[in-house]
Amino acid sequence: MSSTAEDTLIVVKPDAVRRGLVGQIIARFEAKGFVVKRIQMLIMSKDQAENFYSVHKGKPFFGELVSFITSGPVVGVVLSGRDSVATVRRMVGATKSWEAAPGTIRGDFGLGLTDNTIHASDSADSYGKESKAFFKT
Repeated sequence: MSSTAEDTLIVVKPDAVRRGLVGQIIARFEAKGFVVKRIQMLIMSKDQAENFYSVHKGKPFFGELVSFITSGPVVGVVLSGRDSVATVRRMVGATKSWEAAPGTIRGDFGLGLTDNTIHASDSADSYGKESKAFFKT
């Protein structure tokens, strides 16, 4: 485990924004000791969403991902803390909400596969690419 802070990105998805869960989700990370370095609410354009999810381009679910993430406002948050990528991924839980453990964000709030409340970068490289796709500057 790294002893220095690293940054990672979470995106609170449209389903969670619609349900008023943004504050509860961010509060979990703050309670764990993460610092919010940047936060922004926006409605992603189709181009922005395709760039954001480019790692999945060509997969059968790519269109559904793009359509869902552009269906309403999302909140992007850059979090900083010790071993942030791995710790945030553990806190988020399994992608399929019905497989996510209770106590994880998806286990507690997720409704399905696409509507699983949150996206979290899976590596430092993904964070770099995804944060540039999300935050224009």
